[in-house]
Amino acid sequence: MSGIYLHIPFCKQKCTYCDFHFSTSFHGYREKMIETMQDELLLRKDYLTDKQLNSVYFGGGTPSLLKEEEFELLFDSIKTHFTLSVDTEITIEANPDDITIENLAIWKKMGFNRLSIGLQSFKEEDLKWMNRAHTVSEAQNCVELAQKNGFTNISVDLIYGLPDLTQEEWENHIERVLNMKVQHVSAYCLTVEEKTVLHHLVETKKINPVGEDAQSEHFLYLSKRLKDVGFLHYEISNFGLSGFEALHNSNYWRGKAYLGIGPSAHSFNGISRQWSVANNSAYIKRFGINDEWFEMEILTPKERWNELVMTGLRTSFGVDLEQLAVISPITKSFNEKVNLFTANGWVLTDSNKLFLSDEGRLKADHIASELFID
Repeated sequence: MSGIYLHIPFCKQKCTYCDFHFSTSFHGYREKMIETMQDELLLRKDYLTDKQLNSVYFGGGTPSLLKEEEFELLFDSIKTHFTLSVDTEITIEANPDDITIENLAIWKKMGFNRLSIGLQSFKEEDLKWMNRAHTVSEAQNCVELAQKNGFTNISVDLIYGLPDLTQEEWENHIERVLNMKVQHVSAYCLTVEEKTVLHHLVETKKINPVGEDAQSEHFLYLSKRLKDVGFLHYEISNFGLSGFEALHNSNYWRGKAYLGIGPSAHSFNGISRQWSVANNSAYIKRFGINDEWFEMEILTPKERWNELVMTGLRTSFGVDLEQLAVISPITKSFNEKVNLFTANGWVLTDSNKLFLSDEGRLKADHIASELFID
């Protein structure tokens, strides 16, 4: 089975740390954007050979800003060209301030069966400097409201490694999430990306990022605490109760085919990777006229190997050595590096697969780069 990702490039306001593609000035062309995304679904319907979808994911941006009629247009196009079943995971990313009884009813009507809610923090000062549109009170209440209105598969996002976030405060954040009885948690370390407001704040010394030691302490506590209460740490940043691992994310990490629709959206079919231009105006104006609205690359064996190593190490599924050997023979140098990482306690082996320990996950990028084909 395969999946579809729809990138909705609209946001109420710009979060200081975000480097995703979006616009806060979209009201004059939102109708044309939806029409173009419908056109892309038609044009690229044969990109996926398997028309049976196990995942549909509305991300962004802020897809919870869409109106009912906009959802209807996009779902009509999806159902025309692809097949959904009762088991298809259909996710919408939502901000806490968009979670109302009216919106929840619309999302249920559309077929959404999974919510991914960007809580990020339970500290009011953090939400303010991050320029989030919601308050701590809304973060606390939105999950309960969604549960009361029939949503039984809910994921929440948290950010750790925030400036001035103490270990005690971070532990409190985790306990508040656990008390919500959600099925999935995504937790990301704050990264300072170029061309973001956060980057400027750091450069001008208005915000001081925490050190790696504090970030590591946050991560290790998070992993242990969630695993102690039954969550599976199935990817570096993702934890799910059994049966609630995100299919959308797992498709990506396990190298399955997916189709990305909308500006900046990426697609992968096992042979090539394609991504649309990260510009709303260019996407709308160029689509269907020429090939300037997207870029494509055919993956070389080296690139495929490196991608399998990178994504596999991030997950509990691991890196399948037999799958690598089909691409290129396992070398003596590769085995020596694996043995060194194993001796350090960073890499675990089982059934011809490689996995990272919790300590190894702190060094995932380094370990992966060492195992890449140059």
